[in-house]
Amino acid sequence: MIPARMGSTRLKLKNLALLDEKPVIAYAIAAARAAGCFDRIIVNSDGPIFAPIAERYGAEFYQRSAELGSSTTKSDLVVYDFVRAHSCDIVVWVNPIAPLQTGDEVRQVVEHFVAESLDSLITVKNEQVHCVYEGKPVNFRVDEVFAQTQELKPVQCLVYSIMIWRTSVFIPAFEQSGFALLSGKVGYFPVSAEAAIIIKTESNLRLAEHMLQARQHAADAPVEYAPEIRGVAAGKSR
Repeated sequence: MIPARMGSTRLKLKNLALLDEKPVIAYAIAAARAAGCFDRIIVNSDGPIFAPIAERYGAEFYQRSAELGSSTTKSDLVVYDFVRAHSCDIVVWVNPIAPLQTGDEVRQVVEHFVAESLDSLITVKNEQVHCVYEGKPVNFRVDEVFAQTQELKPVQCLVYSIMIWRTSVFIPAFEQSGFALLSGKVGYFPVSAEAAIIIKTESNLRLAEHMLQARQHAADAPVEYAPEIRGVAAGKSR
């Protein structure tokens, strides 16, 4: 399932913004198709404008009610509505605004979910930096020598590029409590920094544009150094 609502506040119609001449949502469809692990790929939106776009890029379309397209609608309810309309064992939320996520990464996340027999999963980004919460250190100590970053245990931030649920657990959990994103046996899977770029603002969109250009034109380019490196390589520098 690739969810795409019409309304957005920080960047209007962000799913339809062009990124290298294609709408942002097209990249999610392409990644889901490239993953090669889905029985069906369905764009789920409150806006019929997404129907021809889904068809153009090789996905099905499901139109949910307008009531499920507001900025206050909870993700749990969107998932519940979808799985009630589409019988399935596992539903995977492929985020339409994570355009740098690749098919290989999508497949790896799904394979991890299955291999670990999880009931729900959300992707995360590992941040190996010194972190504090409410003024207190999270992954370092202040009563010892300041740790180097490579020695730190990474802090994991949720990025939501992929979310997955086992419907046999999600549905009863939602019907009992009204929420179920983290239900049953929960897992987290770290994704690349690129996959963690989520388009929420225009600056996010511009960053993704630059990242796409780098991926397309400089992927195989060697790292270049200042000319002084020749002296270091020859053993002439101290």
